[in-house]
Amino acid sequence: MRILVFQHIACEHPGIFRDFMADDGAVTHTVELDYGEPIPCLDDFDALMVMGGPMDVWQSKSHPWLEAEVAAIRDWVVVRGRPFLGFCLGHQLLAEALGGTVEAAGEPEIGVMTVNLTDAGRQSPFLIGVASRIPCFQWHSAEVTQPPEGAEILASSPACANNAMSWGACAFSIQFHVEITPTTVTEWGAIPAYASALEAALGTGALGRVERDTRFQMANFNAISKQLYTNFMAVAGRV
Repeated sequence: MRILVFQHIACEHPGIFRDFMADDGAVTHTVELDYGEPIPCLDDFDALMVMGGPMDVWQSKSHPWLEAEVAAIRDWVVVRGRPFLGFCLGHQLLAEALGGTVEAAGEPEIGVMTVNLTDAGRQSPFLIGVASRIPCFQWHSAEVTQPPEGAEILASSPACANNAMSWGACAFSIQFHVEITPTTVTEWGAIPAYASALEAALGTGALGRVERDTRFQMANFNAISKQLYTNFMAVAGRV
């Protein structure tokens, strides 16, 4: 399996999914878009993963590469019908590429929380073997307020109706995070935009509390990540 990865900041990488891909012998090619690295020929890859980042989908003037990325995602999903997996910003970029609406969140979600599978989520091949109530890590201040036409919402929370979605047979995305590793929260907390959002939502000194909460749930996050990875690769292998 040849997997293309779009990153928007070095510390938001596939996390524990890198271990799973290495164990499977998957060949990965990472494009650090915020460094100006070009998007390669899509013909050379079997699956696309799009990670999170501190920018928003509407900030193309500040991050002009977003336009090319959105066009590539649209080509990959709509024209080619190839396996896609988006995380956080990647979830929002999928919605943007397919004609959905992404806006500032009415209530940012930050910290260890839970999301609930919808009826569609409980039947989705992407979420086979996952409990109906998923512990997860959140750190987002934007959300998909209008899903693309034809999308199915797979998970939701009280603050964010679209916490996971699918489009077509093999495009999946999640607003939340379970791919994180023991160093993730510390690394993300060093990003000024993330640190500001964290303190605005949870108060001064929140980083230490969030680090403790994520350590407590890390084994659960790892197990859920493994199941999601297994499910995604099973879908990808059939396309």
